[in-house]
Amino acid sequence: MLYIICYDISDDRIRNEMSDRLLGFGVRIQESVFECILDPSGYARMIGSVQNVRLASLDKLRVYKACQNCLDAIRIYGPGEVTQDPDYYVV
Repeated sequence: MLYIICYDISDDRIRNEMSDRLLGFGVRIQESVFECILDPSGYARMIGSVQNVRLASLDKLRVYKACQNCLDAIRIYGPGEVTQDPDYYVV
């Protein structure tokens, strides 16, 4: 399942911590926006990880689940593409 995570965090240190945590789960598509392909276990781990970041009262974090209809409706203007689950994995 594709999840889109975005945040608005004022403190540089905390913003960098959030970024570092999310890089372990997905791909940065903009400065404070990530696309993550996660199974239920990966989603639970990601949520557990970001919940441990201490946000200030005005900081924001949003997680959106993108259904197949939503994926089909995505339009990208400029460089980039929607993160895709690979057809195969090399182990």
